[in-house]
Amino acid sequence: MISLLLGLGNIGRKYNNTRHNIGFDVLDRLVYLLTKKNQTEPVRKKAELYDIVQVNNFGRQLALAWPRTFMNRSGLAAQELLEKMNLTPEQMLVIVDDFNLPLGKLRLRRSGGDGGHNGLESIIEMLGTKNFPRLRLGIGPVPDNVSTIDFVLGRFETEEEASRKEILDNAAKTVLYILNNCFDEAMSKFNADPA
Repeated sequence: MISLLLGLGNIGRKYNNTRHNIGFDVLDRLVYLLTKKNQTEPVRKKAELYDIVQVNNFGRQLALAWPRTFMNRSGLAAQELLEKMNLTPEQMLVIVDDFNLPLGKLRLRRSGGDGGHNGLESIIEMLGTKNFPRLRLGIGPVPDNVSTIDFVLGRFETEEEASRKEILDNAAKTVLYILNNCFDEAMSKFNADPA
């Protein structure tokens, strides 16, 4: 059962609304939806390695965390959170951008490799396992004339803004479905290509 949502991104105003920070943006959307439903005001606490919000989801405590370590050191935050909360990696859902997936495509997996993503690589290295669920959010493809780094650290183009909002809504729906239903059902439902 998922008890921790870890959205990956980079801290700092200059990274707000970048493609690489869509994991942070999904958490922000989820906090809004979960606290609106419960009519509560979220309290975001700061620790050295992460920010965290605790919410009630149908009687269960759920933690949402934003690493403060920058993307390439996300594993430090993941490791500390799991230790402090006495959770296994399987109880943590990582929400992350993926430039290998087309814009708007979601991919939900129970485990897997890093797919060239430095944040996932850091988590795998620090935890010593690939066995943790992840929700990959498609931000690609990378244009031929742009470096991958410039692309992921860039903001969505004006014409992509509607897709960005759709990604946030679909990712939030997917996570809420996972939290309140079966993970395998969620994979079948949300990994399917839209008709």
